[in-house]
Amino acid sequence: MRLADRVAIVTGGAKGIGAETARTFAAEGARVIVWDVAGEPPGERIAFRQVDVTSASSVAAAVEAALAEHGRIDILVNNAGILRDALLVKVKDGDVAGTMTDADFDAVLSVNLKGVFNCTRAVAPAMIRQGRGRILNASSVVGLYGNFGQTSYVATKAAVIGMTRVWARELGPKGVTVNAVAPGFIGTEMVRQMPEHILKGIVERTPVRRMGELRDVALAYLYLASDDASFVNGAVLSVDGGVVVGT
Repeated sequence: MRLADRVAIVTGGAKGIGAETARTFAAEGARVIVWDVAGEPPGERIAFRQVDVTSASSVAAAVEAALAEHGRIDILVNNAGILRDALLVKVKDGDVAGTMTDADFDAVLSVNLKGVFNCTRAVAPAMIRQGRGRILNASSVVGLYGNFGQTSYVATKAAVIGMTRVWARELGPKGVTVNAVAPGFIGTEMVRQMPEHILKGIVERTPVRRMGELRDVALAYLYLASDDASFVNGAVLSVDGGVVVGT
């Protein structure tokens, strides 16, 4: 029960890595609130609130509700994120056939970057008043090393690392640690729908020779949220099976 009686918020927690993280935290004693645009509680001892992380007013109302019910917020996991993958410039037969659209680029930045900013800005004051808190941000291995066709996604995940390091400096003296997790290829529902030959290639590029599981990432978040990581601040924990050195 490493998170006994802690109050934890997990954004984008209705499914995937967020849902697994919420369940893991609840099993370790936390009172978990999932924020998502749609869905339901992913397990027992987990509450659900419809929240749009791109809206500062939606986030502020959710923080106010959490504090009114629980009196504190101990952990924030900024997990919400979207993809709108496309080439910056698509060329066919030597001619430009298309480009990444403004709408897609802006949508990814709005959720993956502005959403992290909105939630952290809203939650941090409560943690400062408490003199204690854990803020955990979802980056990605591609935010460290780039990836073909993911200009917008990579931009947000690299920027999240930068914000993590700034906030670690700013909030650390207040008793609030800020860290990031950078998953590699994780077997989410979306990933497992990829063609079999693509999945095989991913495994072959990963030195531990398997796809990551949701629980691999959830346990990384659990460690960083717990007292075991009290001296870890401004870190980026890669959970990728060594995929980078395997490419």
